[in-house]
Amino acid sequence: MGYLTEALKIEILMMIGYGDRSRTQAEVAASFQETHPDLPPISQGTISKTEVRYREMGHVRETPRQRQPRVMNEDKQLNVLLALQENPITPVRQLARENNISHIVTIRAFHQGCQ
Repeated sequence: MGYLTEALKIEILMMIGYGDRSRTQAEVAASFQETHPDLPPISQGTISKTEVRYREMGHVRETPRQRQPRVMNEDKQLNVLLALQENPITPVRQLARENNISHIVTIRAFHQGCQ
């Protein structure tokens, strides 16, 4: 659904219609393809998501996605660096388990601590 502009999404909503004049998603997909043969065909899922977003939020704009909160703080980074200083051959995954973080975050902590 990334290639659909806001104007195209509004056009999809107008094709869906309202009340007695509403169309099925298959009809809307076919109509959209006839109207815009230069664009890739849209799926019924795209039509459904566009309609649901409009009904729930009142608009069709993309909303920014929420990122997961960071699990690494200064204490955990310090723990990783101290553990590596005590035993430089400690496996990364072991450090990750001991600090309750992923091995990728452990590697990132090491790289940030070495700067």
